[in-house]
Amino acid sequence: MKFRNGFKRLCLIIIGSVLITSCVSREKIAYFQNMQEIDLKTNASINNLEIKPNDLITITVNAYDLQAARPFNLPVVGIRAGDGSEAILRASGQPQLQPYLVDGEGFINFPVLGRIKVQGFTRIDLAANLQNRLDEYVDNPIVNVRIVNFQVSVLGEVNRPGTFTVGDEYLTVPKALGLAGDMTIYGKRDNVLVVREEDGSKSYEYLDLTQAEVVNSPYYYLKQNDVVYVEPNRAQRQSSTYNRNASIYISIASVLVSLTVLIAR
Repeated sequence: MKFRNGFKRLCLIIIGSVLITSCVSREKIAYFQNMQEIDLKTNASINNLEIKPNDLITITVNAYDLQAARPFNLPVVGIRAGDGSEAILRASGQPQLQPYLVDGEGFINFPVLGRIKVQGFTRIDLAANLQNRLDEYVDNPIVNVRIVNFQVSVLGEVNRPGTFTVGDEYLTVPKALGLAGDMTIYGKRDNVLVVREEDGSKSYEYLDLTQAEVVNSPYYYLKQNDVVYVEPNRAQRQSSTYNRNASIYISIASVLVSLTVLIAR
């Protein structure tokens, strides 16, 4: 009888331990809590990404007179790119114009106009600048500029870590995490690191994705070559010394022990 009582007590301790360790509060896992309590600000950085050296950009010139605009458009891509950019250039299934590579001094060689500086311009500003300069050659030109090698890296406790090329400049931290398959249950949601390099210097900020205020951070909208790192939580750091599925095995063992007690009655 003493053995049976002791055995039952041990089973209750095991089951209680499993329940305690497996319960995680909503505050630790839910994104953007208390959204209704914050003042959403307009983040000007969404459309203010500046063109930098080594960027790949496409420039499309259109006009009512297509023949007049044709000399200002590079030929379509006809070779396979080895840097991953082809996935973006061919994403629509349609042939795209060959991209310009911005050199180390921030210039490109543009048809007719020659060597022009594009570094420091946003897409919108560069399009407006070219439109003004092309007025001399084309009536009412329409210029579209795109950055086609916009990349970010997502590392750490996510399901599919890697470097991702996106087709537009509107990329937030949650969207980048979505590309990486979201965080694992072991990811620390209140301490996500964003590392950024601009003009040869690095900066960083830790973001708390459980709080709605994060949407007002200048690091919430990602820039070219940003790195997002999801830190492992305490449970994962502790599990580094043993199998991360240990809690599952303990749960199974507790169920088996419970069944044994019921059968032994």
